[in-house]
Amino acid sequence: MCLRGTGQTIPCPKPAVSSLSLCPSGFKNKALGSSWFGGVRKSPLQLLHDLDQGQRSVMAEVHQQRRQLLHRACSRHTRRQRLLQPEDLRHVLVDDAHGLLYCYVPKVACTNWKRVLLALSGRGDPGSIPAHEAHAPGLLPSLADFEPAEVNRRLRDYLAFLFQRYGTRIVRRLRPHAQPDALARGHDVRFAEFLAYLLDPRTRRQEPFNEHWERAHALCHPCLVRYDVVGKFETLADDAAFVLDLVGEPGLRFPAPPRRPEKDPTRDQARRLFQDISPFYQRRLFDLYKMDFLLFNYSAPSYLRLH
Repeated sequence: MCLRGTGQTIPCPKPAVSSLSLCPSGFKNKALGSSWFGGVRKSPLQLLHDLDQGQRSVMAEVHQQRRQLLHRACSRHTRRQRLLQPEDLRHVLVDDAHGLLYCYVPKVACTNWKRVLLALSGRGDPGSIPAHEAHAPGLLPSLADFEPAEVNRRLRDYLAFLFQRYGTRIVRRLRPHAQPDALARGHDVRFAEFLAYLLDPRTRRQEPFNEHWERAHALCHPCLVRYDVVGKFETLADDAAFVLDLVGEPGLRFPAPPRRPEKDPTRDQARRLFQDISPFYQRRLFDLYKMDFLLFNYSAPSYLRLH
């Protein structure tokens, strides 16, 4: 038998099958028996396991509840289970030195988390690492680049965590009689055009979603990969400190996000943009991202007209 990321058993495929078989003990005792630290200190995953077994801190309790909620939501809303494919792991970055797997979701502090991972590898203070360097290809290895046996070992022994929160083609497809400049640059896409592009069935048939508007569950596959820490942008500072404590680097400062004004301009802008979108399309858009809301325990924004 073979073990899936969530601990469920499935038959192992033959070696010639391209799907990723998680045969070596999978996640059943993921927090136990890790030897990658060579006995020098406990791994982050072992430390988290100790917290769960003993007197839990407030943050350990919060993250255990988030894991349980995610597991229940996956059981309730995932009809069909399947084997992990290597490309499912493309967004999972690997830190072998500290035993970490981080699945990045664009626009949810991913630049700063990449800076932190580079800092952990000895590249200086996170705040001094330019954004373009943090996103440079090849600096942080992807789990998808390893052989299946090495993927299995890391999935079993490493602490996995994630955080939650095409112009010219759009113009060409959706704007009749578009000006040549707009066709060439795609720089003036209107919000309604973008939504129509997003909801058009041809979009996903012809190419994968751009990672910036792909659903978080489609990037990180939390119903196939077991995540030990599910952070949220709303509690970013506390969640980041919790992860760095487990890593054994409490002195490493996670880059502070820009101070947000008391009145959130992003929410006001979203409210204005959706005023001109019909309830029918608002419902279709919400349905497209509904699984993320369910898995990560978010409610629909109050400005959406879904009825």
